[in-house]
Amino acid sequence: MDNFLEISKELEIAETKRFFVRVYGWMSMALIITGLVAYRTATSPEISSFIFGEKFVFFGLIILELVLVGVLVGAIQKMSATAATIAFVFYSILNGVTLSAIFFVFTADSIANVFFIAAGTFAAMSAYGFFTKSDLSKLGNILIMALMGLIIASLVNMFLKSEMLYWISSYAGVLIFVGLIAYDTQKLKRLNVIGNEGSDEDKKEAIIGALTLYLDFINLFLYLLRIFGKTR
Repeated sequence: MDNFLEISKELEIAETKRFFVRVYGWMSMALIITGLVAYRTATSPEISSFIFGEKFVFFGLIILELVLVGVLVGAIQKMSATAATIAFVFYSILNGVTLSAIFFVFTADSIANVFFIAAGTFAAMSAYGFFTKSDLSKLGNILIMALMGLIIASLVNMFLKSEMLYWISSYAGVLIFVGLIAYDTQKLKRLNVIGNEGSDEDKKEAIIGALTLYLDFINLFLYLLRIFGKTR
C-alpha cells in the first residue's frame, strides 16, 4: 500500500512538472511574440504613426486588450482549446503593439537590461512559489488588495501628476508583482487537475496559467523599467 501511494505521488509530481513546462512554454512564446511585435512597431514609422498618431486608435487597442483578457479569464471554460490559444496569441500581439511605446521613452540598452533583471527575478520567485511548503494564500489576498490600491493610486496620479506618488507606486508595484509571481505559481500548482493530461481542459489550464504568469512578468518588467530605465 505504501509503495502504491509513493508511486502515485511520484506520478502526480511528474505530471505537475510537465504541466508547468507547458505553462512556461506558452508564456515564453507569448513574451517572444510581444517583444518582436513591439520592436517592429517601434521601428516602423508607418505603423507607429498610425498607432500613436491618433489617440482613439491607441486607447481603442488598450480597451480591446482589456476585453480580451476578460474573455479569456471569464469564458475560457466555454471555449475550445484552439480558440483559447488563438485568443492568447492575439492578446500577446496586441500587447506588443501597445508596449512599443516604451521604445520611444527608454533607451534600447536599458530596456534589455531591465528585461534580464525581470527575467531573473521572475525565475527566482516562481521557483520559490513552486517549491515552498508555506501556504501563500493569505499573502495572496493581501497582494490582491494592495494591487487594487495601486491601480487606484495610479489612476489618481494621472490627474495629480505627483512625482512622489509616481515613485512610491513604482516601488510598490515591484514588491506586489514579485509576491504575486510566487503566489500565482503556487495557486496554479494546486489548481492543476491531475489525471486530465492531454485533454482540452488541460490545454486550457495551461493557457490560463501562462496568461496569469505572463501578466505578472509584464507588469514587473514595466515597474522595474520605471525605476531603472534610462530615458532618451
